[in-house]
Amino acid sequence: MNKILSIVAFLGAVTIVLGAFGAHALQDTLNETKLKSFETAVRYQMYHVIVLLFVITYNQFTQQTKNVISYLFFAGIFFFSGSIYAITFGVSSKLIWFLTPLGGVFFIVGWLKIGFSFLKK
Repeated sequence: MNKILSIVAFLGAVTIVLGAFGAHALQDTLNETKLKSFETAVRYQMYHVIVLLFVITYNQFTQQTKNVISYLFFAGIFFFSGSIYAITFGVSSKLIWFLTPLGGVFFIVGWLKIGFSFLKK
């Protein structure tokens, strides 16, 4: 569990760095649409980092449940936020268009896993 908590803490720190970078360094270089997309990626990443801290420290979930939710949210952050970051920095959206919705699916499945886990308790 400490390994997953360490990863979550690292993702939280990266989120703050990216948010500050977007607010200060990218404001003058990106158009409004790309800046909003970048901010969305940062916001979704932070939401899921915070929820992961809750999930990982919640004593009513089994370790297996915590792991499944963590992996789903890690994949969601990587594919959803990561693809938006990549597009923002010049990767053609035509090459990776499918990664953003795939990340969204991972987020949704993670949230459903949380919901069903609560129902089981």
